[in-house]
Amino acid sequence: MSTSRYPFLEFIDTPVGCLQICADDDGVCALLYAPEHGAQEKSNAHTQQAKQQLDEYFQGKRQSFHLTISVKGTEFQQSVWQQLKAIPFGECRSYADIANLLDKPKAVRAVGAANGRNPLPIIVPCHRVIGSNGALTGFAGGLDMKEWLLRHEGYLMI
Repeated sequence: MSTSRYPFLEFIDTPVGCLQICADDDGVCALLYAPEHGAQEKSNAHTQQAKQQLDEYFQGKRQSFHLTISVKGTEFQQSVWQQLKAIPFGECRSYADIANLLDKPKAVRAVGAANGRNPLPIIVPCHRVIGSNGALTGFAGGLDMKEWLLRHEGYLMI
C-alpha cells in the first residue's frame, strides 16, 4: 500500500517490528508493516496519539485503543471492523461468530475478506479472529506475528 496518499506518518519500533502509522486531518487511516523507517516522518495529533497508545499496548499498559480513525471501506467492511473492535483483549472470535453477530451466517468468507482488508491491524484487532476449529488463520503480518500478539494478550499460553 502506498503511503503517498497519507499526509502524516510516523514510525514506531515494536516487538513485532517497525510499524508505520498513517493519518490525515480526520484521523488515523492505516497501520502498515514497514521493513524499516522509510519516508520522512511528518506527524500530527492523530499519529502522535496512536504512537503513544501503541507503545502502551506493547508495554502491557493498554488493552484497547481510543483513537479517532479515518478509514475507507464498504458498509459491510465497516460493520465487520466494528465487530472486530468489540472483541475484548485476550479473547478471540471465529469468522462464523462475526458473521452470526452481523445476522449474515452465510457470509463467513465475506467476513474473512473484510477482516483481511482491515487497514488498522492491532488497533482494530483482526488478529483476534481465528478459525472455527481454533486454528490460527491468515494475518497480513504473518502467523508468527499473530501468535505473538495473542500470546501478548494472554490468549495463547504455550
